Amino acid sequence: MNLDDDDLFRDAMGDVTPLKDCANTQWLRDPSTKAPRALQRNDAEENFLTRGFLEIIPLATPLEYKADGIQQGVLDKLRSGKYPLDASLNLLRQPVETCRQSLFNFMMQGRKQGLRNLLIIHGKGRDDESHANIVRSYVACWLTQFDEVQTFCVAQPHHGGAGALYVGLRKTEQARLDNRERHAKRSR
Repeated sequence: MNLDDDDLFRDAMGDVTPLKDCANTQWLRDPSTKAPRALQRNDAEENFLTRGFLEIIPLATPLEYKADGIQQGVLDKLRSGKYPLDASLNLLRQPVETCRQSLFNFMMQGRKQGLRNLLIIHGKGRDDESHANIVRSYVACWLTQFDEVQTFCVAQPHHGGAGALYVGLRKTEQARLDNRERHAKRSR
């Protein structure tokens, strides 16, 4: 720096006072010169949920889905909140891409743990173009892309109402075997 730069700097910094409490100041690390490690994706699946353009579902349209072969009574029981919830996911005020990743990871974890009934809180906006309604529309689209999803519908008011969905998943093969065993013992 030459003398003019020093004078300009001192003039610009004249009224600045140093920080008193440096304990809460976080310093950034120098960027690493090493190459980043390759991600371990041995057992992880690739996120197949769509990203692109989406037809926004109007707020007045309730979200509901029933896979082929599922009885109406299953959807009715889910809608009335009679199934106990195994887990929930909160997507409120999150960017769409974060919601996409969170939902995919949540569903994969639910599959591994053999969960059956989930609550997904997506929020609701005041108009059709609000962020919450965009997330709501994407969630409805994404859930139909999972083979495990049998049904989904709007939640009861105490669980979030139109700002949340109940999701019913298929039984795992292990759960089917356990169920057969339990009922076989009862029939003897």
